Amino acid sequence: MIRLSAFADEISSDLDEQIAVLQSEHIHFLDLRGAWGTNVLDFSDAQVDQIRRTLDIHGMAVSAIASPIGKVPIDSPFDEHFRRFERAITLAQAFSTPYIRIFSFYPPASAKNDPAEWRDEVLGRLGEMTARAQAEGITLLHENEKDIYGDTIARCVDLLQSVNDPHFQAILDPANFIQCGQIAYPEGYEAVHPWLRYVHVKDARSDGSVVAAGEGLARWPDLLQRLREDGYDGFFSLEPHLAAGGQFSGFSGPALFRHASRALQGMLNKMAWEAS
Repeated sequence: MIRLSAFADEISSDLDEQIAVLQSEHIHFLDLRGAWGTNVLDFSDAQVDQIRRTLDIHGMAVSAIASPIGKVPIDSPFDEHFRRFERAITLAQAFSTPYIRIFSFYPPASAKNDPAEWRDEVLGRLGEMTARAQAEGITLLHENEKDIYGDTIARCVDLLQSVNDPHFQAILDPANFIQCGQIAYPEGYEAVHPWLRYVHVKDARSDGSVVAAGEGLARWPDLLQRLREDGYDGFFSLEPHLAAGGQFSGFSGPALFRHASRALQGMLNKMAWEAS
């Protein structure tokens, strides 16, 4: 079964508007990254309760905690960041989702030509977080984000093979691979397929500009067909970045978000692949 989700803060900072647009697009899940201008890890307990009540009223649910964990320099102190990670686990439990989106740290600028010198530290931190996630029944989803350690296909595979734990799995973000000079399909897909649990839906052109799925180099129709043939069972999460893309968030607005949603859903409808 495939399910549609979205980074709803790309629609608006207002939770009610996020939900209204998602419902108009027949999307019943969201990747919780932010609301009211506040990052998910900085929500107060009162805000968490408010979001849960509001989602319940509208028959919606959280597909993943879209945390910024791992989006810090690898040589920054880990203890403080690990406490942020603990908050992500608490939130995943509060919203009854088994998934937390994470990253694999930024190598220092001095290491850009040889990120491999930080491999052991990256693996050590990911291993510690994975062990904690395993203890809580949580699965960490690694996103292949530009400029982090695991941005290329080869380094993603190395991390997934080396951590070697069912609680550390992969997100495929085709646009991110394109922005890193990688071939998203078939190379990127085939490489991470053994660990693939989640797909981010956006596309990119050769200059790195982000476009709706099917408008760039990701070969979305071919990718969708291959996912179906391979029995993909998981989320397609819209993260359009059509108006702006930043280090910790992106924005599309309601109109551009609807454009991105209909681009994806049009392809799914054409192949009669029904999503819930």
